Amino acid sequence: MTNTKHKIIVAVTGASGSIYAKVLFEKLQKLSNQIEEIGVVMSDNAKFVWETELGNTDYNKLPYTFYEKQDFMAPFASGSANFKTMIVCPCSMGTLGRISSGISNDLTTRAADVILKERRKLILVARETPLSLIHINNMKTITESGGIICPATPSFYSNPTSFEDLASTVVDRVLTLSGFEHNSFSWGEKQ
Repeated sequence: MTNTKHKIIVAVTGASGSIYAKVLFEKLQKLSNQIEEIGVVMSDNAKFVWETELGNTDYNKLPYTFYEKQDFMAPFASGSANFKTMIVCPCSMGTLGRISSGISNDLTTRAADVILKERRKLILVARETPLSLIHINNMKTITESGGIICPATPSFYSNPTSFEDLASTVVDRVLTLSGFEHNSFSWGEKQ
């Protein structure tokens, strides 16, 4: 096991798929020994979608520091704060498009801009279907800029039996991409 402690930003947008954010937060809490700091940005639409899809406001119970969407004094609005990873989960196509275009009109897009300019790890859990050519071109631009597009596309290899299990197939990939050491299903390994 590594002694690296992660400083990460988690942004939650108003895209459908709040269960991905819920499962991500639950798994991050279990990995707290690998975490130095987590800063969270959650849009008003994200809170509305969470309440609509999950039927609760449990995001209020999370043990992380939440920043307002226009708080440009948040530490991760600058590269000097040395946050190494940003996860946008789920990521709306509007947010993805603004990041792709370099439009830093809120804390989420500013933080993503900082992560890209500092050549750090940006992971966008894109949640949309079908995709237009505009979406695909925006994803291409972000990929060429060093970002990672990790679509919220669950796998079925592990025989998931609940919505949380399905969401975990995506979240586990995100955690692996982020550099966390954790137990998850791996193709070809006996469970």
